[in-house]
Parts: sequence; structure tokens; C-alpha cells
Amino acid sequence: MGKLKRLKHIRLHREGTNTLVLCFVGMIVLNAILYFFLPTKIPFYVVAAISIVVYSILVNFFRCPIRIFGQETEGIVVAPADGRVVVIEEVDENEYFHDRRLMVSIFMSLVNVHANWYPVDGTIKKVEHQSGSFMKAWLPKASTENERSMVVIETPEGVEVMARQIAGAMARRIVTYATPGDACYIDEHMGFIKLGSRVDVYLPLGTEILVSLDQRTVGNQTVIAKLK
Repeated sequence: MGKLKRLKHIRLHREGTNTLVLCFVGMIVLNAILYFFLPTKIPFYVVAAISIVVYSILVNFFRCPIRIFGQETEGIVVAPADGRVVVIEEVDENEYFHDRRLMVSIFMSLVNVHANWYPVDGTIKKVEHQSGSFMKAWLPKASTENERSMVVIETPEGVEVMARQIAGAMARRIVTYATPGDACYIDEHMGFIKLGSRVDVYLPLGTEILVSLDQRTVGNQTVIAKLK
């Protein structure tokens, strides 16, 4: 498979454009009202300080660093997200594979980058969104009961890997860019999840896992596994 990659050179993710613009305008209007129409400036200073902190958190949340893996990708599985490894176990996967798989789950906190990357090079075989609940993302049941999007990728060697984006207690919107039949590459964005959530990667049994529980991952940089 060729190595031409559609790199997305984005500093702030496009999914945050409307949110950031609306919040900025709203904060400017609110602070202007407090500054010009209240007899004392103390409320203005307090609200202005809070506004700066809140807006800084939003900007941090929607940041999208430019990352290039820069290594050979054959048989390599990279972390699809920034965060912390919360599950490494053998599970029954009954929505697509209907067999036993190794699952590696990465939990994203509010302070992590929330862009998601493709974990492997390959061809997109299936994309499916399923509605569900919004329980806390680190709970085991979240993988099968929360709102989620499934992306199945077949590598050039014919190995199928699934990445599942999972909504959390606060995450109410999952964005998935994958389209069945398209080629996909490490370095490309698979999607985005707003607020705390997680991404599960399902791998064939016998895959060599290269991360450990509670290990911090960097999306598109940390190698989490090596396929047989």
C-alpha cells in the first residue's frame, strides 16, 4: 500500500470551531455588560478571570497537535487516542467478529486531546453507529451499552482490526470520518469525541501487546501492539 497520506495540519480541531466562536462572543458580551453597566468593577474582574480559565480549558480540549508516526507501519498498531490504558484483556466480541479478541481500551480525560487516529493502515470494511446509554466511560459495560461507533479496518496483510469510539457520561457526540471502502492510514484522523470518553481496539488473539495497564498513551505515537 502506498504511503501517500492526507495529513491534516490542524492546530485547533474543526469540530471545535463553532463552540469556540460562540463561547468567545458570549464571554465578550457578558464581560462588556458587567464592565459598562455595573457601578463596581469587582464582579467584572471575577467573571473575567473565570471566563479566561473556562475558555483556556475549551481551547485545550479542542487542540489538535500535528503528529507524524515516522516509522514503518507494517504489522504495527498505534494508540488511536491520548489517554490512559484502562483495560487489556481477552473478551468475547459479539457485534462483528463473534469470537474471542484481545481488547485494549484507552480512556480520555477532559484534559486529553480528543481527536482520534486510525490505529493501523488498511481498508475500511465497516462503519456503524449505535445508540446507547451514557454511563461512565471507564466502566466495563460502557463498551457494549454506551453510545458508540465501530470502525473495522482490514490491514494490507488481511488482518481485521476494530476500533470502537465510546461516549462517556458527559460525551454526547461522537464524530467518525471513516467511510467503507476507503483506504486509511496511520497519521490520519478517524474521528473526534467531545468530552471524556474512550476508544477500544479489538485485536486477534496472539497479537503482541506492547503497553501495560495505567500506561499513558499518545495518539498516533505510542505503539500499543504488534500483529502476528
